Order: sequence, then C-alpha cells, then structure tokens
Amino acid sequence: MPTLWEKIRRIVGDYARANKAALKHVARCVAVIVLLATALEVFVFNINYFTSAGYNTIDLTSKLDLQQTHDGEKTQYRLTEVDHVIEFSNLNTEVRNIRLDFDFAQPAQALQVKIQFTDQAHHTYFDSTEYTVGVPETTVSTFVDQSEYINLNTTGLVDNLRIEIVGDNVQYPILLDGITVNAHHPFDFNVTRYLIALGILALVCVFRPKSSIYRCFIVEQPRRSKAIIIGTVVIEVYLMATFLFFGSNLVGVATQSYNFGAWDGTSIVNTFEVGGDNAQQYAELAKAMAKGQLYLDEEPPQWLQDMDDPYDKGARDEAQKVTGEPYLFDVAYHDGRYYVYFGVVPVLLFYLPFYLLTGANFPTAIGVLIACIAFVLGCSALLDRFARYHFKRVSLGLYLLLQIPLVFCCGVLYLLKFPTFYSLPIMLGLAFSVWGLYFWMRGRASGSPCKWYLAGSLCMALVAGCRPQLLALSLLAFPLFWRLFITKRHLLTPRGAREFACLVAPYLVVAAGLMWYNYARFGSPTNFGANYNLTVNDMTKRGFSFGRLAPAFFTYFLQPPSITGVFPFIQAAPFETTYMGQTIKEVTFGGILACLPILWILPFSKRILKMRIAQRSTRTIAGVIIVLISAGVLVALLDAQMAGILQRYYADFSFMFLAAAVLLAFIVNENLDQGSTKRNVLMKVLIALVSISLVYSLLVCFVPETGWYSDVYPWAYQSVIETAQFWT
Repeated sequence: MPTLWEKIRRIVGDYARANKAALKHVARCVAVIVLLATALEVFVFNINYFTSAGYNTIDLTSKLDLQQTHDGEKTQYRLTEVDHVIEFSNLNTEVRNIRLDFDFAQPAQALQVKIQFTDQAHHTYFDSTEYTVGVPETTVSTFVDQSEYINLNTTGLVDNLRIEIVGDNVQYPILLDGITVNAHHPFDFNVTRYLIALGILALVCVFRPKSSIYRCFIVEQPRRSKAIIIGTVVIEVYLMATFLFFGSNLVGVATQSYNFGAWDGTSIVNTFEVGGDNAQQYAELAKAMAKGQLYLDEEPPQWLQDMDDPYDKGARDEAQKVTGEPYLFDVAYHDGRYYVYFGVVPVLLFYLPFYLLTGANFPTAIGVLIACIAFVLGCSALLDRFARYHFKRVSLGLYLLLQIPLVFCCGVLYLLKFPTFYSLPIMLGLAFSVWGLYFWMRGRASGSPCKWYLAGSLCMALVAGCRPQLLALSLLAFPLFWRLFITKRHLLTPRGAREFACLVAPYLVVAAGLMWYNYARFGSPTNFGANYNLTVNDMTKRGFSFGRLAPAFFTYFLQPPSITGVFPFIQAAPFETTYMGQTIKEVTFGGILACLPILWILPFSKRILKMRIAQRSTRTIAGVIIVLISAGVLVALLDAQMAGILQRYYADFSFMFLAAAVLLAFIVNENLDQGSTKRNVLMKVLIALVSISLVYSLLVCFVPETGWYSDVYPWAYQSVIETAQFWT
C-alpha cells in the first residue's frame, strides 16, 4: 500500500506530465522576472555605486574646527547649538558628493542639512531668488547610512564649501565621526526594494494583454479560478497587515522585537495605549459598561458644567486657560457627563469582551486590521458572486484586474495608515456592508433563503451601530428584491411573507437596541450624540448650508492631485473656498474622479446600462449600479454637511463608485467578443487606468503626516525615502 508521501508524489508527477508545456512557460517567466529584478537592483538602483567608483576621495576630517571627544583611539567631533556650521575654504577640487559620517550609536534623529558652495559658476554662496532655486535643504538620518551620502551638482572646481545643521527640533550635541568628499558610495542590495521590483514585474507579466489569465473564465473553470482568487486575497491581506504594522507608533501592541520600548519584559505580547487620552474613548466606554453605566468615568470640570454654551470651542479654550483644568476633546457632552458618540458596535464586539477577559484595553489597530481582513474577504466573495452568477464571460484576469483596485483604492489603505478609533467604525461598517450584500446575494439564489436573509440583514443593520452613513448601501435591497417581492407578488404568499420578515426583522431588532441606547443617554431614540460633540465647531448649531456643497463636491470628486518631483510625489491638495463661513477641513489629496482613472468609466454609465437592459429582461444589475452611484454622491455630501471634508471620509463613498465601475466594466466585457480588437483595446485601457489608480492610492499611504510614522520616527522614515529615491 503506497504511503501518503508516495501518493502526493504520484499526484504531482501526473499533474506535471499533463501540464508540462505550461509549467515550462511559467518557469521561463519566473526566471526572466528574477533576472530582471536582480539586474534592476544591481545596476539601476545601485547606480551611485558605479558612478562613484572612480571618484578621488578626499578626507576632510582633519580640517574640522569643532569640539573633539575621544573614545579610546576614536576621535569624534561635536556639533552643538552654538557651533553647528562646518566650513572649508580653498578646496580647489571637484566635489561630486559629500559623506557626513555621523556616529551610529548616538540617539537617532533626522537632521535638516543646508549645503552651500562656490564653484566656477558661483563665486559667492547662492540661495533661492525670485527666478532661481538654490541648493535645497536635505534630510540626513543618523540612523540610515545611505542618507549620509549627498550628491552635489557643481560646476568645475569647488573652492568653498559650507555645511549647516538647520531646524528648530535638533537634539544637540551631534557626534560626527568624519567628513569626506567624493566618497565611494557603498553597494546596497536592498531586499525590500528587490521584492517590490519582483512583485511589480510579476504583476506586469500576469496582467499583460496577451496573458493566459484572460482565457481562464470563472464560470468555465471554477476550481482553478477560486484557487487563484484565494491566493490573491492571501497576498492582499499580508500586504495590508504589513503596512499597518509598519506604522508601529499607532499599533498599540508590543513584543520583545516589536515596539520593544513598550514591552513589559515578560509577556509574549502586551498592549499599551497609543494616540493620547482622546484615543481611549472606546476603551473607557468598555470600562464604564462593565460597571453598568453608559457615560465615561471621567468627571467634566466644573467650569464646563457651568458654561451657558459648552459647545463653543473658543469659549471652552478661554475657560480652560483661566482655570487650568483640561477637558476631553471630541467626546459627546450632555447633562454634565461625557459620552462616546461613535458607533457602539465596535465596543460590544471588541473592547468590552477583551476588557472583561484581560482587564486591558483592546488595541484599536488590531480591530481595524480584523475589520479590514473581513472587508477584503467579503468584497472578494461578493464580486465573485456577481461575476459567477450574473455574467457569463468574466475571465479570471478581468476579475483580478478589477478586484485589486476595488480593495486598494476605496480608502481602506488610509484607514490602515491611521488605525485609530476614528477609522475603526468606518472599516467595520464597510466589512459588515460587503458581507451583508454577499449573504443577500446568496439568499436570492438559494432554495432556503431565510438564513441568508437573516445573516445579510443583521450585517447591514449593524452598520447603523458603526457608521450610520453606510446605511445608504441598504438601499441596494430595492433593486435586489423589488422584482421578487413586488413585481412577482412573492410578498403576498406565506413563504414570501416569511422571507420578507427575515429581511426586515434584524433591522427592527438592531434599531430597537440602538434607540434604547440613544434614549438612555440623551433622552431621544434618534439622537446618536454627534451634535453634542466637543469639537472644533458648535455641532448643535451647524445646520444645513447649501454653500458647503460646492467646495465639498469639488474636493471629494473633481480636485486634481498635487504632485511634486520628490518622493512620495503626492502632497496635500490646496483648498480655497468662497463659502463665507466656517469649513471643517483636514488635508486631502485630490478628488476620486480625478485621481482614480478607473472611475472614468462612470460618465458612460447611461450608454452602458442601455446595453445591459437590451440584453436582459431584468433590471437588477442596472438598478444596483444606479443606487451605488446615487448613494455615493449622497453620502459624500452628507459627510460634508454633518462633519466636514476629511481624507478618511473618502472610505465612506469611494467603494460605492468603484463597485459601480466594476459592474459597468463587466457589462462592457460581456458585449465584446473574445479576441476582438475592441476587447483587446478595452483590456489595455483598463490595465492603464487600474495601474494609475493603484499608484496614486499607494503613494498617498506614504505621504508624511502629523501623527504617523514619518512624524514620530522621521529618522527611520528616511530609509523609506532612500529606498525610493535611489538616485540621490
């Protein structure tokens, strides 16, 4: 009797023999990709190593006129607050680069360095003028060796050279081991950059227009397509988790090798608070609920309780200055108590059980990651459901080409960049929404739909306890169920009545619970407490203003991205408005219609929907697309009216537009013959649009922002810049 290992060998051997040609092709592709990635890393990304190989290195350390310290036989030079300028005269030599060799053992920091020189084109030091730009300041990290090599573009021989440490947040003294010009740049095989190059080349190979992945149809080859889809989802989840944990200052978990400064020294993993007092609202609410109360334990200061209008931020700030007593910001204040106005479902799902079990605060970032994983899984399953049961000619290549931007371009990456309690309700609301829609779709095709309807409606109803704006996705029930329950009068049958009850009952139960929760706190079943928020404006008097709609529509949808020539190339978009009132605005990076070219299919919606309607007697898909687009516009404008214009709010509505664009692309694909010129053009255009959309979404993730990794650990973030800007 053959052993298990022998059976496996036989199965693998049979598969290899049956697919010999295909496996040879894959092996050749892998070999080419590896060779290209290796060549890029060695010869392109290490260009400075080759260009500096012939430099005549000059050590200027002996000419340094700085304080000296001696550590055994090693001499170090001290840059201090008084003496932080290095100047050399009469060099009379070519200077191609400078190496500032900072002591690696000193406290790490990112230093802003200003370099000036005189050469054959400049007999005096020069700076920026009205018509020219001088030598820009550059960042050197004492922690990142590659940043210590600074390339200069001089003309002829350099005579004088001046190096100054500038900036206000410098920790002196700074220890310098030496300084050289025309240094030989070391060879640096960057594994991260190499793997990124491998991944990009692999994507180019897989999604090239003539790839066999476009000849593998989901309906015809279900097992193979499902296996590849699952593998893709695993990779996506891994990349998202890696990015979240990269921003370690916001994660809130520590081990011996991760966030070790907050490690307790004994546990395998321990949690700790991140983000300041304002970020602990959910954790504090869990503690309060454990004691049977719905308000936070912290007592508001007496001056806040005595104020006629505690929601006026200017008046609060003045009172705080006078008394010296702080107050909690961005919480709901009502009747002398602090409350949390954010959705309560994350507390019941994560924080309260975790606190009851461990006595510790649940790490918010882990909740965001769990919700993100659930969203990716649900989104992929939902899209597979549409592709497999509502379209006949969706290839695996088209599915993946559209699934990737649906997942990565909908604002989720920005929520992972800032995995705070602000992001958790949005992320969880999205996860519940896609799973709710998936269960509804399963129920529509099931012989026993009640359990699917119950599960779907429960998920959709729980969105109200996370992010009420996302309840707009519940409007999809109309195109999904109208024909069955209304047109066919299924609702009037006993079975139809039971099924309809399963659709409605979860909404009623969840609504009853939330209404009780609201009434117990604020005396109103419909008041979630957002209008009692102690924030930058008086929410009790915010009201509705048509003047806010135009700037919000432009910012959320139409504003082009602001681009520079320095990594990460995207920067905050400017904001101007003629609205003569207070606008709540944080940094944003452009409107989705301008920055996500995959959405450029939306203006053709009417024409594409006519194609679908001409093909099918039912209007389900057309109705779904119309509701998605309408709901997306509605949610975006409601966000602007209720709260303002913020980058994380893009996640409230971007998914709706992306989902509509995906379904429209499916319709167009359905109407084109396999191998036709029009279809080939469509695939090439889609590849280009998706690529640009992905690049934009990924670059936004690395824009330096207050509170993120780049702000807290700028000396470490410099390694990311050096990895990308290999030519500097």
